[in-house]
Amino acid sequence: MTSTLADAAPAALPDRPTLGEAFRLWLRIGCLSFGGPAGQIALMHRMLVEERRWIDETRFLHALNYCMLLPGPEAQQLATYIGWLLHRTVGGLVSGILFVLPGALVMLALSLLYVHYAHLPLIAAAFVGVKAAVLAIVVEALLRIARRALKLPVHYGFAALAFLAIFAFGVGFPWIVLSAALAGLLGGLAWPAAFRPTAKKAAAAGPPSVVDAMAARGELDHTRPNARRALLLLAVFALLWGGAVLGLGALLGPQHVLAEEARYFSRLAVVTFGGAYAVLADMAQQAVATHGWLTAPQMLDGLGLAETTPGPLILVTQFVGFLGAWNQPGSLPPLLSGLAGAAVTLWVTFVPCFLWILLGAPWIERLRDNRHLAAALSGITAAVVGVILNLAVWFGLRITFATLDTVTAWGLHLPLPDLASLDWVSLCLTLAAGVALLRLHWGVVPVLGLAAAAGLAIGLA
Repeated sequence: MTSTLADAAPAALPDRPTLGEAFRLWLRIGCLSFGGPAGQIALMHRMLVEERRWIDETRFLHALNYCMLLPGPEAQQLATYIGWLLHRTVGGLVSGILFVLPGALVMLALSLLYVHYAHLPLIAAAFVGVKAAVLAIVVEALLRIARRALKLPVHYGFAALAFLAIFAFGVGFPWIVLSAALAGLLGGLAWPAAFRPTAKKAAAAGPPSVVDAMAARGELDHTRPNARRALLLLAVFALLWGGAVLGLGALLGPQHVLAEEARYFSRLAVVTFGGAYAVLADMAQQAVATHGWLTAPQMLDGLGLAETTPGPLILVTQFVGFLGAWNQPGSLPPLLSGLAGAAVTLWVTFVPCFLWILLGAPWIERLRDNRHLAAALSGITAAVVGVILNLAVWFGLRITFATLDTVTAWGLHLPLPDLASLDWVSLCLTLAAGVALLRLHWGVVPVLGLAAAAGLAIGLA
C-alpha cells in the first residue's frame, strides 16, 4: 500500500487536515454522539471514513478492535486513537476530550436539576416512565451486543457461565473478565477452529485516505514503538492518575467520600470491559449496596439521564460520583461536594483511557490480525453478554416488582420477587418502549421522552 501511494502523483494524495479543522470536527462529533457506542462508532465511520477519508476502513476496524479489548468506553478511545494517528499526542488529547466534554457538561446540568427537583411528585412520575424505557434500552443493547459478540457456539457457553457466575453466585465483574480472557486465550491455543470465526472477505480498497497519504510521505513516525516514550508516558500518567488518588486520600483521609470515589472509580476504569451496561452491575453492588452513595432507583434515573446526553454512556459514573458526594458531603456544602465528586469521577475514569491509547497504540499498530489477541477478545466480549443479561434481569426485577426477597442456599444468592407487588404500570410502559425500540426502530431519545411523558400523564390521572 505504501509503495503504491508513494508512486502516485503528489496531487492525488490528500493533505492532512489542520489541527483547527480536526478540533471543529471532533467538537461536532462530541455534540452529536447520541445513541450509545454503536451509534457513536457509526457516526465516526460516516464522518471520518466515508465522507472525509481521513482514515481507511482497514485501519478504522483495526483501531476499533483494539479499543474493544480495552477497559473503558470504546468509542471515546477510538476517537482518541484516530486523533493520535492524525496529529500525534496533541491530536489524541483534543479528540478524546472533545468527545466527552459536551456530554459531561450536559450531565452536570442534569445532575443539578435532579437533586433539586427529582423529589417533586410530577418529576418522580416522569421518572417512572424513564426507568421503564431504560429497561427496554438495556434489553435492546443486550440483543445488539449479542449479535456482534456471539459468533461461535463456544461464545454462548461463555455468556451463560458469566451470567450464572454474577447472577447466582455474586462473582465480581473483574474476575469474570479475567477468567474469560484467559479461557479465550487458552481455548484459542488448544482448539483454534472452535474459537476463530471464518474470515470474511476484505472490503475493496477505496481512494487513498489521509492516513495512507501520511504513511506514503513518511509522516507516521510517531506510530513506531519507542521504549523511552513509553516510560515517560507511564511516569506522567502515574502522577496524573495515581498521584491524584493518593493525594485525595492523604488530604481528606481514606474514609472521605471523595477519596473512596477516587479509589473505586479508578479500579472501575481498569475493568470496565463492555462499556456502561456491563459496569453497572458492579456499580449497583458497590455504589448502592456497599457504600450507600445512592439508591437503586437513583441509579436507574442516572442511566436514563446518561442515555439522553451526547458522549459515552459511561458518563453515568459522573452522576453517581456527583450524587454520592452530594448525599455524603461531610464538612463541605452539598453543592461543592457534589461538584468535586463529579470532577474526581470524571478525572479517574477518563485519564486512564488516554493512557491505554497513547501507550499501547504504537505497539498495537504492529499487531494486525493477531490470532491470540482475537481469541482473548472473543472470550471477554462473549462474557460481557452474560453480564449485561444479568443487568437486564437486575433492572427488570426492581422496576416491575416493589418487593424482592433473597434466597440464600448452597452458595447461591437468588432474588425472589413478590408476585403480589407487580407494578403493572411499569410493566406496560416497558413493553411499549420495547416495541418502539425493537419493532418500530425509534431512537433512544424519542423513546425516553415519550416514556417520561407517559409516566407524567399517568401521575396526573
